[in-house]
Order: sequence, then structure tokens, then C-alpha cells
Amino acid sequence: MTDDEIKSYLSNLRSKIRVTKIVATRSVKGKQGDTYAGFSASWDSVQDDSGGGIEGLISDSGEAQSGLSLRDARVAHLMVAMQADLAAHDAALSGGNISVNYHAEATKVIRNNYTVRMRELLATNKSVEAK
Repeated sequence: MTDDEIKSYLSNLRSKIRVTKIVATRSVKGKQGDTYAGFSASWDSVQDDSGGGIEGLISDSGEAQSGLSLRDARVAHLMVAMQADLAAHDAALSGGNISVNYHAEATKVIRNNYTVRMRELLATNKSVEAK
């Protein structure tokens, strides 16, 4: 990619980032120390930190106007946490803190474990909120 293409790509990506609601941080311990990664993300939601209270976020019908259900939030958290895990391992590999083989095995296990858990959450007929 040329410098202009990279700049355009990064600008486009930055304009689409939504950050705040769901947070996941990870560290990978390696021969040269710890490597950290953290993500915070939201999907089409509004966070009102102005101190106005929840009243402004509730419609006349009593329903919340934005945000995720607890079930959706738990699945979204797993999605973000998986990316944080993968990013921490990518950074550890890039910094020479873990081997290529360790990275390959770890990312395979991470993807599998998160996929299994997301499938479990999505397959349940019971409301996650009740747990």
C-alpha cells in the first residue's frame, strides 16, 4: 500500500470506531516480559455520562432507547475479548516475546474456545438475564 492508501484506510477505519461500553484486556507473559492489549467497544449505543440520569434514555413506553440486551452484551463481550486475546498474542509475537509455534497454537485454542462459548450462549433458549 502507498502512504496515501494507508492514510485513507486509517482515516476510514477511525471514522467507524465506536468505543466505550464493553471492555476486555489481556496480557501475555513471555521471555522478555509481559505484553498487554485492551479493547473497549460499543454497538450503536449511547452512553450518557453527563449525570442526567437514566430518565433521558427511556422512551414513553418505558423501554430503553439504546444499548444491548444482557445476552447480546455477553456475546459482544466475548467477541471483543477474543480480539483482545488475539491482539495480545500478535503483539507478543511481533515483539519477539513468544515463538511462532506458541502463537499459532495459542490463537487456534483462543478461536476455538471463544467460538464454543458464543455458540453455547446463542443456543440457549433461556434468558441469560435470568442467570
